[in-house]
Amino acid sequence: MGELSFFLSLQVKLIETRTFISQPKYTAELLKKFGTDTCADAATPMSSSVKLDKDEDGQVVDITTYRGIIGSLLYLTASRPDILFAVGVFGRFQANPNQSYYTAIKRILKYLKGTQDVELWYPKDSSFNIISYSDADYADCKIDRKSTSGTCQFLGDRLVSWYSKKQTSVATSTAEAEYLTAGS
Repeated sequence: MGELSFFLSLQVKLIETRTFISQPKYTAELLKKFGTDTCADAATPMSSSVKLDKDEDGQVVDITTYRGIIGSLLYLTASRPDILFAVGVFGRFQANPNQSYYTAIKRILKYLKGTQDVELWYPKDSSFNIISYSDADYADCKIDRKSTSGTCQFLGDRLVSWYSKKQTSVATSTAEAEYLTAGS
């Protein structure tokens, strides 16, 4: 069958001492599908000043398009953990997407336009020590005051697992929010 080069839209490049995984073709198709292939680039997937809350009075957008963007971006997180947090935040508004959420999620697509060549790098000769990092914000969601937890796990120098999700309970302090993250 030969050497692996593509698998489920993942491009795999095997070089002597390392392996690279990316999805540049899928990213380009995604940008073209949602009409952002000719727009300006964004430096980050999400603005640090954006604080989304319920926008019940905002202009309603096509729910199918919004969910299509979210679903496509979730698939892309297999090789792009840098967009995972932003996709998770904007995915919370799939039930009733409005123009403000749609504009914010388009920023992720603009970020991808400028970073299509980003790859995950897995060196062959690294240790097998397990390292885990976790963090949480404190009551950042304006709607229900819940915190968002995030973790990533490394096997040596290799990123092998990551996630970001809203906590199921409301933390009463930053220490409690961090404790809930570490426990999960």
